[in-house]
Amino acid sequence: MDAVAKRPFWEQPLDTLDRGQWEALCDGCGKCCLLKAEDEDDGEVYMTNIACKLLDTQTAQCSDYRRRRFFVPDCVRLTRTKLDQFTWLPDSCAYKLRARDLPLPEWHYLISGDRETIHQTGNSIRGKVITEVEAGPLEHHILDRPL
Repeated sequence: MDAVAKRPFWEQPLDTLDRGQWEALCDGCGKCCLLKAEDEDDGEVYMTNIACKLLDTQTAQCSDYRRRRFFVPDCVRLTRTKLDQFTWLPDSCAYKLRARDLPLPEWHYLISGDRETIHQTGNSIRGKVITEVEAGPLEHHILDRPL
């Protein structure tokens, strides 16, 4: 058995992961599920503190992940081939970290063994966002810096 095969899947190159491993790599922060505003003039994308209508703001999980694109047609699907297109992903995103061959942070559940660690350490959207229903105009919720 070679050295790559002995490492846990989250330490292996992204192109070797199966779909289940790819999905499991997600840290569950919920930041990719925040609404974004795009400047019509220059195409710049700005993050907001508004959660997608399907995002459970307490768990930071999609309430209907399997059928999310039915309810939210513009919901993005992160894949290895599209990863570099999503420049708005936070630097802490496990997909971005692993694409750069960097280790997962200590608060990632695959390292800590506990899915609550990300929330306890303040690295998720929990307690920092509002829902689409509560929000009002999108332009009132553009963030100066990412969550």
